[in-house]
Amino acid sequence: MSSPKPQEGTCGPTDLVGPESWSKVSCPCCISAQVEPLVLIQLAENVQPNTKQWIMAMISAPQVSGGAGLLAHPGEDASWGRIVVAAPRCSLLKATEDLGLCKADTDGNMITFSFTDRDKFSNIGDMQTFLTLAERQYIVKYALESMRAMKDLRIPGISGDKGVLKSRQSIFQKLQKAGVILDVFPLRHEKKLKALGREWYSQKSLWGQPLDRIHAYFGGSIAFYFSFLDFYTWALVPPAVVGLFITFFLPRWGSTDTPDPVTKPESPDGDGDQSVSGLMVQAVFSMIWSTVFMELWKRRSAALSYHWGSITLTERFQEPRPGFTGILGVNPVTGRMEPLFPDWKRQVRVGLVSVPVVLLFLGLVVLGMLGFYYCEAQMASFHKESGSIITAILSYLPSVIHITYTNMLGNAYRNVAQRLTDYENHREESSYQNHHTTKVLVFTFFNNFAVLFHIAFYKQDLNLLRKRLSSLLIISQVVNQFTEVFVPYIVDRFYSSPEKELKEDDPEADHLQAEGSLPAFPGLFAEYIELLVQFGYLSLFSCVYPLTAVLLLLNNITEIRGDAYKICCLFRKPFSPPETGMGVWQAAFELLGFVSVVSNCWLLLLAPRVKAFTLDAGLNTATVLVYAILVEHALIIVKLILAFMIPDEPDWVRIKREQIEYRSMKAVSQQKVKRASASELPPSKS
Repeated sequence: MSSPKPQEGTCGPTDLVGPESWSKVSCPCCISAQVEPLVLIQLAENVQPNTKQWIMAMISAPQVSGGAGLLAHPGEDASWGRIVVAAPRCSLLKATEDLGLCKADTDGNMITFSFTDRDKFSNIGDMQTFLTLAERQYIVKYALESMRAMKDLRIPGISGDKGVLKSRQSIFQKLQKAGVILDVFPLRHEKKLKALGREWYSQKSLWGQPLDRIHAYFGGSIAFYFSFLDFYTWALVPPAVVGLFITFFLPRWGSTDTPDPVTKPESPDGDGDQSVSGLMVQAVFSMIWSTVFMELWKRRSAALSYHWGSITLTERFQEPRPGFTGILGVNPVTGRMEPLFPDWKRQVRVGLVSVPVVLLFLGLVVLGMLGFYYCEAQMASFHKESGSIITAILSYLPSVIHITYTNMLGNAYRNVAQRLTDYENHREESSYQNHHTTKVLVFTFFNNFAVLFHIAFYKQDLNLLRKRLSSLLIISQVVNQFTEVFVPYIVDRFYSSPEKELKEDDPEADHLQAEGSLPAFPGLFAEYIELLVQFGYLSLFSCVYPLTAVLLLLNNITEIRGDAYKICCLFRKPFSPPETGMGVWQAAFELLGFVSVVSNCWLLLLAPRVKAFTLDAGLNTATVLVYAILVEHALIIVKLILAFMIPDEPDWVRIKREQIEYRSMKAVSQQKVKRASASELPPSKS
């Protein structure tokens, strides 16, 4: 019996031909002649046919029996090392309720979805419209990871301890650890992906992104990243305008000399008779801008989370991550059989292994910084002796070498941080991500800003700080444009396009094979790190180089297109869970905003115009420092007042969220009343 064809326009192959059909469903409302392939499970080559049949049976089994309640197809034949998975209607709807997603009711209001009241929601009969493609595919992954063994059993075709399943143990994680399941990934929808690409990275307009379509196809976490990148790029326009004004107009007030905007973008001491120092304007503006930017982004993020139905996501007890290892035992919280690992052992690993290794890499950063200063002094002495244009250009060579060193060290550290976090053996995925993110953030901040802070706070050399920052920005622009645009195009054009791998004998099966050969999406970690470093350059030090925002704006316009091109063409489609925002990255950006107050206040003290003013006023160093601390505290208070005055949510979002919460509480109360009424009814007579 041949398999039914998927619905027109759905993702995956257009027709899976084979001796077996999709698995059957017992629910009458889920029976359909059309099935939408959503997820592909890649099995090991040596997996026996009876093992594959058992996996398919568990995928198809009801959730009450420990299965996933999904639909499975063996692909080309029973011995083929892949399983294609789809989801029936009821499984999708029940998972929507479990996740706490909001959907539009028949009146157009977004409310938390309830399976028992599903008829109150619009488009409930069309899963293609009711749920986005990314949500449907994530629900399949969620259901697969929820499979549990209801009793002790052995997996057919697997000998030894690898085939032993204890009661309440995760079936999916067991199969992954046993090497039976090699990979799981969502299937791409070629038509939708090409249409999205034409509207996204191929459009001629420099502004605007199809955020709703990105969310529908790629999911919440990816959509929020590109939303933030888009919002951040737009927000760079005001500081770019201010930077251009300071660079090209402000120094001319009262002065006949026109500075070179590249080598000398501004005279921070306010040469001539100008009444306002450009450094002061840029410093104060940067501090205010960083606060307003983050507060407005919070409002934008809240509006998007409501629009995308993730504003009331359910907090769920987290299952053990696939990489978690330990002695098999009973979890005292869930009563399930799973690996157990003592917390004290994890703390020992963190304290005796992770912390020393991180400190070692920070020491390597310091060594690189000392080498930079030595080379900088040698080149300065050489240029002073010769005074030629060539030596002036070569004076930037130490910065170039040090930037290359820090980039190489950063790349090596990312791999080390990953291995260290794996070694710490965290149970929950959130704990794993938090520890990994913390390690990388600490090193990234130190690696990218240590030299700049040392130049500003210790050497107190604004000219060297300006030269170093301009070198960082210009070199990063060149490297970024090469890696974000040119390299992806070459890779896609000549190496990794899955269409080039298609054969004529069996195009549908080969399409799955070609799609599986694409590399997995590396995630958004490096992309957020790049934006965080940008934000640090702008908020912490841009007052000494006002063109910082201009260069970042030009970079990000192509960054949006480059990132979109990569995720659409060079990698497999990733799973993307529903999200309410940027998570820990938002806190990192806000922290940099507060650090910028200290940095900018100190840079203001170093301005020759300010130094001359304090000397004319007869103020000693201690008095000036006290005034600087008072100004710093005053500016922090201003930032806090601005943050308080700008609500994190627009009023309409707050009202909608409170309405959702009220309706949810009312529905729970009504259910309690119904249960109480049912329990008070007299027993029926036989």
